[in-house]
Amino acid sequence: MSAERSVLSVPGSRPELFEKGLRSEADLVFLDLEDSVADTAKDDARRAVCRALLELDWRGRPRAVRINPVDSPYWYRDLVELVAGTNGSVDILIVPKVNSPADVEAVARVLDTLEAACGRVGRIALEVQVETAKGLIEVEAIARTTDRLRALVFGPGDYAASVGMPMTAIGAFDQWDELYEGSRLDYPMHRLLVAARAFGLLAIDGPYADFRDPEGLRRAALRARALGYDGKWCIHPAQIAVVNEVFTPTDEEVAWAWRVVQRYREAERGGQGATAIGTTMLDAASLRMAERTLARARAAGRPVDAQGETTRGDVEAGSG
Repeated sequence: MSAERSVLSVPGSRPELFEKGLRSEADLVFLDLEDSVADTAKDDARRAVCRALLELDWRGRPRAVRINPVDSPYWYRDLVELVAGTNGSVDILIVPKVNSPADVEAVARVLDTLEAACGRVGRIALEVQVETAKGLIEVEAIARTTDRLRALVFGPGDYAASVGMPMTAIGAFDQWDELYEGSRLDYPMHRLLVAARAFGLLAIDGPYADFRDPEGLRRAALRARALGYDGKWCIHPAQIAVVNEVFTPTDEEVAWAWRVVQRYREAERGGQGATAIGTTMLDAASLRMAERTLARARAAGRPVDAQGETTRGDVEAGSG
């Protein structure tokens, strides 16, 4: 599965921004038909997005679109026009405000029919947003609904509204965070992460609304990375570089991971199940953590060789 460190949202009602978004360094770009599009502009936006699926250069990325929620009057027409109207040109559909497995099942059933009708080879993948109290208590069931699922996405703004949590701006830190001892979003973010990992899915954090606050963005992205998330949404191209940096393992992380792998393999060849680097004990769990770091680096486009060298530096596996 390709990396999703940065996921750029582009309003479907702003076709003049489509090519700029697709020229960006975001790992995934999606055209949005939901919150960024007024109800009166849904039809025009849908037509513009369909043209973009057929005509624009997506630069090797999957063609991704966020549809409207299943409890809205728009989602069914979104599916019909995006799939049948483009002869199956869409690759990923993002489903917002998922409250139960039934929401995902409804989308999957319609896609089964539309794909068969247009003769699409390969199934359209789904990413679902969990951003309500109802969705959170069903997140484990949602995660195992269909093998179309690729990722679970946390929606901090709608989640805050759903549970009555005061929040100045989506995903931002404010005076309420200073008053609360601990991370106010730790529980929903960790629960979503566990559900995603249990069923082999990516876990993606939602957006940070203040696109002129790179340090706040970095702090929010680091919080998600610290939990184990794979990436974060961006609402402006200016946010992409920070997010890509945070979710890419550093040279030091890669070098340490290779050192762990090499030392553990040496111990295995000697018939040992545990070893150490200095005063740091290593066992099979250490190996799994190291291998995950290396896999994340490769997914981010940073090939590493058996000596732990990366494409961005000459860090030796023995350093760190």
